[in-house]
Amino acid sequence: MNKDAKFISIEGGEGAGKSTAIKTIQSYLNQQSIAHIVTREPGGTPLAEKIRSLLLDKSDEILLPESELLLFFASRYQHSQHVIKPALKKGLWVISDRFVDASFAYQGAGRGIEESRITYLKEWLLRDLSPDHTLLLDAPPAVGLDRIKARGELDRIEVEKMDFFNRVREYYLNLAAKESERFHIIDTSGSLSDVEENTRLWLEGICERC
Repeated sequence: MNKDAKFISIEGGEGAGKSTAIKTIQSYLNQQSIAHIVTREPGGTPLAEKIRSLLLDKSDEILLPESELLLFFASRYQHSQHVIKPALKKGLWVISDRFVDASFAYQGAGRGIEESRITYLKEWLLRDLSPDHTLLLDAPPAVGLDRIKARGELDRIEVEKMDFFNRVREYYLNLAAKESERFHIIDTSGSLSDVEENTRLWLEGICERC
């Protein structure tokens, strides 16, 4: 089956269930014989993955919010130019674990950087590149953090305080309400089977409109 290329981003807080949703999406697209790639942010290219390591590593030197934002966009620019745009040009669907919305949520709402500064970087570097659809996986931060704590050691961002994650979640939900045509919200506080089923139903709806 050959359908027009779609760019789909998966957003949500820590431990919200992005991995489960992405596996469900991959399975469905494979069943439908829709050619696609799955990628992630920060990361997606060899250089961007090195930047990811810097961003997530806990260091004695404090990574300032502005430096964090610029590193995310450096990684994102490499990712968009070397992975996302070429794949879309080839007619492949692109499934990205996070995209630019994450910077508005984490560095904007979370860190307190002015939204206008993030918008400037977005317009300068990404231009008109934007997801066709965004799946927002939503769960109370306490639920998500309990999940990731069960996995093992936390990275630099995962050790933030609850207030930080509450601000991130609130931003995501407000953005989804504002851009309801692009966003679809799935409550992931329940069972994995519910997340899988709801993700599949959402994806079926997208494919029906292709």
